[in-house]
Amino acid sequence: MTVVLWASAFVSIRASAEHFHPGVLALGRLLTASIVLGFVFLLKGGTLPDRRAWPGILASGVLWFGVYMVALNWGEQQVDAGTAAMVVNIGPVVIALLGGWLLKEGFPPLLIAGMGVSFLGAAVVGWSMSGHGASSVTGVLLCLLAAVTYAGGVVAQKPALRYASPLQVTTFGCFVGTVACLPFSGLMLEELPKAPWSATLNLIYLGVFPTALAFSTWAYALARTSAGKLGATTYAVPAVVVLISWVWLAEVPGRMTLLGGVICLVGVAVSRLPGRREAAPEGPEGTTGAAQRPGKERTPSGTASD
Repeated sequence: MTVVLWASAFVSIRASAEHFHPGVLALGRLLTASIVLGFVFLLKGGTLPDRRAWPGILASGVLWFGVYMVALNWGEQQVDAGTAAMVVNIGPVVIALLGGWLLKEGFPPLLIAGMGVSFLGAAVVGWSMSGHGASSVTGVLLCLLAAVTYAGGVVAQKPALRYASPLQVTTFGCFVGTVACLPFSGLMLEELPKAPWSATLNLIYLGVFPTALAFSTWAYALARTSAGKLGATTYAVPAVVVLISWVWLAEVPGRMTLLGGVICLVGVAVSRLPGRREAAPEGPEGTTGAAQRPGKERTPSGTASD
């Protein structure tokens, strides 16, 4: 569900890009999502997240809900939806890199090699777009920024899910992103009355489905698996985006752009190849790290429960 809805977001953003400033599109999307999530949160009798979850919520709110959405909207004003999706799909590699550093998952050689291949692919995409003017190159760079902030948001969100529910993390992260985009509120009041209904409906769609619903299903899944493994599921996004944008917008990336996107995906695939397995470290009683003491189970979020 998350993959399909996020893929549709690339196309919906592209369809609305000419009618809204990137910051206005982000703010409108986040405001809509905040209303939906806030209503569901109150309906379910939600409470404030544990204070230990707030650093991750604040970081993911600013990086993923805020900077990522503005950068992606801006980038899609200058490149097609399929190209944007392929460049942003470097994000899973960056997630694995940040996870190795911040979440202590290590730095396998294949991860480093995969990153090099993926950034080579991004360079090919940028070169392929250079014939369309400097603005297209800027669009690719903005999509790269979106990929990095998306990855940072995922890595920040993972620890927060140890202390808060997926609904809490998504709802308050969306609130934080909305506050971060409030400087665009004046411009939004100017542009909304002038925009066609189709663009406004696209904005509402972005808020309800790819944001409120898809970010919630993502957080639900992230609480039950590692950031790197879940990031791998987004590899399918560019293919879905190209299909939707071909049908809806009649946009198909050029051959060199597609080649660059394929190289990006090859790099991501290389980074996820299984390396040589290492022996699990022994615990204090001579058991492996995977073993647990009797009477304890691990919950999906990684915390112990009786």
